[in-house]
Amino acid sequence: MSGNKQQIIDLETRFWQSMVDKDAKLAKSMIAEECLLTGPMGAMKIDPDRYESLTEEGQWTLRSFKLSDVDVIMPSDEVAVIAYKVHQKGEMKGKPMDMKCADSSTWVRDGRAWKCALHTETMLQNA
Repeated sequence: MSGNKQQIIDLETRFWQSMVDKDAKLAKSMIAEECLLTGPMGAMKIDPDRYESLTEEGQWTLRSFKLSDVDVIMPSDEVAVIAYKVHQKGEMKGKPMDMKCADSSTWVRDGRAWKCALHTETMLQNA
């Protein structure tokens, strides 16, 4: 795997770890000025400040995550797309959470830094 692809895997892993750590500042620094999120709750456009608030105020705790079946494509030197399965455990609104999902993120290079411009999550059935 090329160094750039491994860098994207490392970024995605670091982003997930920021959720485990509830490190809102780190998560904020990884979000593009305009970012789209889609998942079981619908779709929304956010900016880094909004994502920081969601991280700080969210009624969830992520205890662990494990990525598998990871693949990365790089349509250009400035764009990378990562897709994978993730098994995540924690609490959501005070109730245990144990989910298996298929996720993807699109990272764009903003000058020298990579920023997440899109993240999607789909819950897997019978996973």
